[in-house]
Amino acid sequence: MKLNIGYFADGPWSHKTFDKLIHDSDIKISFICVKFDTKDETLKNYAKRYSIDYLKHRNINSDKFVATIEKYNCDLFVSMSFDQIFKTKIIKLAKYNTINCHAGKLPFYRGRSILNWALINDEKEFGITVHYVDDGIDTGDIILQKIYQISDQDNYKTLLERAYVGCANILYDAILMFKDGPVKAKKQNEIHPTGFYCSKRNIGDNTLNWNQTSREIFNFVRAICSPGPLARTFINKKAMKINKVEHIKNAPIYKCIVGAIINIKPDGFIVKTQDSFIKVTEYTYDGKLKIGDRFEVK
Repeated sequence: MKLNIGYFADGPWSHKTFDKLIHDSDIKISFICVKFDTKDETLKNYAKRYSIDYLKHRNINSDKFVATIEKYNCDLFVSMSFDQIFKTKIIKLAKYNTINCHAGKLPFYRGRSILNWALINDEKEFGITVHYVDDGIDTGDIILQKIYQISDQDNYKTLLERAYVGCANILYDAILMFKDGPVKAKKQNEIHPTGFYCSKRNIGDNTLNWNQTSREIFNFVRAICSPGPLARTFINKKAMKINKVEHIKNAPIYKCIVGAIINIKPDGFIVKTQDSFIKVTEYTYDGKLKIGDRFEVK
């Protein structure tokens, strides 16, 4: 008997998982439900190619939508990068309930913009977790979790690329476990009594504060580099976007004017920080810079 699943998904996070599921002869995808305002044509094309019902609804918890998906008689609902909160009625509608894949080391890093916050917090590792969905947000019992190391060579782009692949692998592995029936999981409070949440990063949160240590600035810039919004700062009354800085290890710690350009080199320029200095190597700026120019400081 095939494992019958309903796939609540959207965006590149979900594509690699779908590719694994569709080529497993023991798994049947009865429907794909995407975000109501989706711009993802890939899943729509997958649904058409493989004759899978393609659904979207403004409120998946409405009686009308619940009645629609109840007819599929699914064994499991799977959520990957979906944006609506599941309520109890829909969570428990499938035989084995609903599971979600989250690119965070639960019970820590619940919430949004997790990879960005992990870099900002100078973490040495990040996690990917598959968990049961409950009435909370990212609070359900943990089915599988894998940890990945973070080095100074990593940034938002590299973590994102690893997470796309990692999420597909671990979510597929978790789904396979349900072929043998219900799966036991570990309660998050057994790891930590509270854990913590992270907020979604919005427009304006990319403003760089030069009154930080060089390490903090290095982490901030790499956390929101391309394909993120890039760090934004102002100098000579003009905006600059910074995509990459070089953290100079063992740079002298000394007092001076924070935000001042103290040297200009062919491959970038050096700025005084709260403790030492840092080298800006990739940036966009419509203007000329000279030694002594000062960035605006919060």
